[in-house]
Amino acid sequence: MKSFLTALAMVGLLAGCSVDQNPDSAPEVVAAAAYRAPEPPSLTLMTMVNNRTGSGGHTSLMVNGSQRVIFDPAGSFRDPRLPERGDVLYGVTPGWLQAYKSAHARSTFHVVSQEIPVSAAVAERALQLVTANGPVPGAFCANSTSGILRQLPGFGGIKSTFYPVKLQDQFETLPGVTTTKYYEDDDGDVIDALRATQLAQQ
Repeated sequence: MKSFLTALAMVGLLAGCSVDQNPDSAPEVVAAAAYRAPEPPSLTLMTMVNNRTGSGGHTSLMVNGSQRVIFDPAGSFRDPRLPERGDVLYGVTPGWLQAYKSAHARSTFHVVSQEIPVSAAVAERALQLVTANGPVPGAFCANSTSGILRQLPGFGGIKSTFYPVKLQDQFETLPGVTTTKYYEDDDGDVIDALRATQLAQQ
């Protein structure tokens, strides 16, 4: 029972923008957690979309460069084993990436991932921008993400928006984008929290 309650407390599961009340991880913890993925440099826009209305609930941006991070502006996915500083999640291994998607996907929301290959220089610039951005106020997830994208070479045509699906639609028009959708048919409840925690350990 104790491990059950511990897992419950460790994973945040709301598929929406909210104010992050968790303290930042220490710089040395963030540095130690760095994970470099074997895949080529890329950016992946993730949009949490309501299955009933088609509206967006949240936007995040995964950057795969010298390390892989998720810029989760005003996000709610937090676990003490996954370092987070300034709304950036560090140490995004395959298990943590799957846990992130699983925690957001449920009977009411699915996760749209739009990956685009970029040069190493663009990926590093994106890393610099997301790590320097700092915490984002609630409901500003798409706005902050579109603002970062607009500063990158090749993404200057992205227009500022507060709407996750509108940002998703703009991203879809970029050359080379690969789109995948992730669904889960659950309630996003206690069992989902436990499953996400287990996935992260893989």
